Amino acid sequence: MTGTYSGSCLCGGVRYEYRGDFGQFIYCHCVKCRKAQGTAFGTNAPVDVAGFKLLQGEALLKAYESSPGKQRVFCANCGSPLYSRAADKPGLLRLRMGTLDTPIDFKPQAHNFVASKAEWYDILDGLPQHAERP
Repeated sequence: MTGTYSGSCLCGGVRYEYRGDFGQFIYCHCVKCRKAQGTAFGTNAPVDVAGFKLLQGEALLKAYESSPGKQRVFCANCGSPLYSRAADKPGLLRLRMGTLDTPIDFKPQAHNFVASKAEWYDILDGLPQHAERP
């Protein structure tokens, strides 16, 4: 999982590079992730801030504080969610894995917050499921 990865928003106005390892890659079924992504779940992995470099589009970044101390960062032009950051974890970003342009050779490892998953979505992949955050 160590490597150099590039990513961007839908319109291409924001581009980034990440050099490093990914933390646990998960599907998050919490209500806030579902609302922020507009779908059944978010696909996120923590990354080290030190390895994350914005290449272009800093002026396009907007942040929304979805809960105290947690900001969700997105492109103001196209609305693509890019990452979230928490005040109590200043060295980490939770990268939205769908924004990667570089192919990856690893897959999500678990489903979190399944107690609040969308009632119309059935989890059928056999990955571990956690009612909340494990």
